[in-house]
Amino acid sequence: MPLDRHASRILQMLAAGSERGPGPFEPAQVRQSMLELAQALDPRELPPVRVENHTLHTPAGDLALRQYIPAEQGQGTVAPGLLYFHGGIGVFGSIQTHDAVCRMLCGDAAMTVLSLEYRLAPESPFPAGLEDAWFATQWVAQRAAQLGIDPERLAIGGDSAGATLAAVVCQWARDRGGPPLAAQLLLCPVTDMCATTPSRTSMADGYFLASAMLHWAMDLYCPAGIDRRDARLSPLRAVNFSGLPPALIHTAEFDPFRDEGAAYAQALTAAGVDVSYVCHAGLIHHFYGMAGAIPAARAALRQAAQQLRHAVGLAC
Repeated sequence: MPLDRHASRILQMLAAGSERGPGPFEPAQVRQSMLELAQALDPRELPPVRVENHTLHTPAGDLALRQYIPAEQGQGTVAPGLLYFHGGIGVFGSIQTHDAVCRMLCGDAAMTVLSLEYRLAPESPFPAGLEDAWFATQWVAQRAAQLGIDPERLAIGGDSAGATLAAVVCQWARDRGGPPLAAQLLLCPVTDMCATTPSRTSMADGYFLASAMLHWAMDLYCPAGIDRRDARLSPLRAVNFSGLPPALIHTAEFDPFRDEGAAYAQALTAAGVDVSYVCHAGLIHHFYGMAGAIPAARAALRQAAQQLRHAVGLAC
């Protein structure tokens, strides 16, 4: 299928607005650009939700955790929940850049969503963000009832590098005796830091995430001396995929990470894991963060939310 015309228009706009070549990049500038992009491309009308902010006191410092609660969920009730990790190659992205994504998932799935502000490189390179994700998973599971979440129906999710964190957390939870996780929602996951797939080659430039940006961010997140084949960075390289939570994996046709997302779905399926895999025709990486400008992206996020409802036992 050809590139979605709305996605094509966004790519043309980004190309026309770029006034410099491929780097050098500055983390602060890239983070600000991503926030401005979210503000420009997020939907203007979002589902009504209640928002509560929490602080996690970790050994490495305090982390922000934002909770989105469906407007119709009554006080004191317990319902399924999703702990969500934003994308950004471990260098950019935040609770704020993914605020609309979490509001849409909360409203469309009618379940609580919690979004973590984990540490980023270069200030805190690997494995800081993963340690934060694991800490938050245990924190939420231990306080599930206080947060209005059924501990038996807690799902983990994320997009791009955040989906990598979610996939690894699921592997760790299996290997470390819990907490039990009901499902994993992976949007455009990065599952192999060393991948040399056809999609990585053919979509290296011109499809939102340029190769120069990707390599710059990866080098900050994984300084010299770190083996990028490590399953904590490349969950597709794990030795065991059995016993993992049901997986909802969504990729995009024009995304450099498309093939490794599909490969992860295949690896889980081969290991007996229940997998729902969708490759969204015509869409690009980060489509979920462009739902205000790409109607098909908004529809894709609704589909993911409905799948999540089903996975945690809610009526659709």
